[in-house]
Amino acid sequence: MNYVLLMMGGSGTRFGADRPKQFIEVEGQPVFSYIMDKYDRFTQVDGIVLVCHESWVDYADEWAKKLRVANYLGTVAGGSTRSESVRNGLAHLRLLANDDDIVLIHDATHPYLDEGATALAIEATRKNGAATLGQKQYDTVYRTDAEGNLTEVVPREEIVSGASPELFRFGPLYRIYTETPEEELALFTSAGALALANGIPMKVIPTDLVNLKITYRHDMELFQRLFHGYYF
Repeated sequence: MNYVLLMMGGSGTRFGADRPKQFIEVEGQPVFSYIMDKYDRFTQVDGIVLVCHESWVDYADEWAKKLRVANYLGTVAGGSTRSESVRNGLAHLRLLANDDDIVLIHDATHPYLDEGATALAIEATRKNGAATLGQKQYDTVYRTDAEGNLTEVVPREEIVSGASPELFRFGPLYRIYTETPEEELALFTSAGALALANGIPMKVIPTDLVNLKITYRHDMELFQRLFHGYYF
């Protein structure tokens, strides 16, 4: 079985709107609902859990039910850190998932689903234990110092930008999140970083989709321009 944790617990302070960016409506529906619908129609996914800021749990739950998401397994409140939010989502799945099942962790602010690459990532996770989508770099990549001066050229073939989803076998990831001390968990901003720190190698599956992350207002404007290409 393959389960999705759709992560949408952020407060959106950098975006500067009256609500977190994942709940801003585009063409009559909140941003998160589109990626949720994509996963609901993706035949390789068996269940979807929304991990949401505690103030928006009822709102997210209402939309999932309003849109009749067939694979919807509920909404859980996130925590004060990214790692705590992932742990809360995994705890909800613990009632359903076996150790060899696969969990896909997808940020709602990455509003796309590359179905072909994700299918390859699922297979890679079954073989290797973990995988992630990543976008290769085609421009020159530099390293800078604290003052913003270029210090060296980084070989671009060694660099990818992280994309969603990240995928793991459920059992090993669940144990890491439940056995790692709280103060150590707080140091990690992604499940991939925590997995690597615990010796779980991750296979990178290239994605050709625009690796858009909605963080600032101009990102939302770009999303609205790309919207029909992503979803229709």
